Amino acid sequence: MAAVDLTTHPGHLARRLQQAHYLLWNTMVSEEITSPQFAVLNALVAEPGLDQRTAGERVGLDRSTIAEVVTRLGRRGLLDKVRDPQDGRRFLLRPTDEGLRVHRKLTVRTARMNQVFLAPLSGDEQALFFDLIRRVADAAEGLRNPAEPVTAQG
Repeated sequence: MAAVDLTTHPGHLARRLQQAHYLLWNTMVSEEITSPQFAVLNALVAEPGLDQRTAGERVGLDRSTIAEVVTRLGRRGLLDKVRDPQDGRRFLLRPTDEGLRVHRKLTVRTARMNQVFLAPLSGDEQALFFDLIRRVADAAEGLRNPAEPVTAQG
């Protein structure tokens, strides 16, 4: 059987994009704060007081990953956990002053990194790229719940 052309396999290309993103992130944004950690911090800046489960849903992290991210951000002093006054079993997450400072710094760096990452594309191509990749990512989220069929949108 002949070898397949992996440039026609979306998973292979997604992995290569992720590798490039990881390299750029570590060199241009932060070696200490990961992209998922930044995503959670960003979600909490946008909506302070989210519970852990909701924060994970906002950024597309599963339960075990969001738990680890929250633990690491808490250890670094970037977020606080406070007991929910409505439900004592639940904790609400808020960025600390240091978390807000780090978020501001990393937001500038991520903007620069994104310019480098997307430099091969024109402005129109970038818009199309985001539209297409969002549609595929949204459909992939649906694969987690196989009871609902995934349909093409046009």
